[in-house]
Amino acid sequence: MALRAVPRFLDELSTLGGLRGTDIANITEVSKATVSRWKAGDIKPQPRSELILSDLHYIVGRLQEFYEPSEIRTWLYARHPQLNGERAIDLIHDDRSIDVLKVIDRLENEAFL
Repeated sequence: MALRAVPRFLDELSTLGGLRGTDIANITEVSKATVSRWKAGDIKPQPRSELILSDLHYIVGRLQEFYEPSEIRTWLYARHPQLNGERAIDLIHDDRSIDVLKVIDRLENEAFL
């Protein structure tokens, strides 16, 4: 992920996914100040944080087909029966984005509306 891509990803996570700097800080396990520096383009995230941001960005992009930004944030934080009661945001953090994407694929096929 290029340095200039990070601020764009963060902006899109906010506008398209309703996510706040605190949300990004929590999922990547960094301070809000670090997220602010990423957003300003002053520093680049560590590789693990880049992967989380990339997965989160992709998942938010998929969810915007079905939900408004505030609903996306709620969807990410809610416990889901289709995820065995786990939260999507936690699975993304734990490198289990594929499980979240399977649920979104079911949404696409109208199995879970």
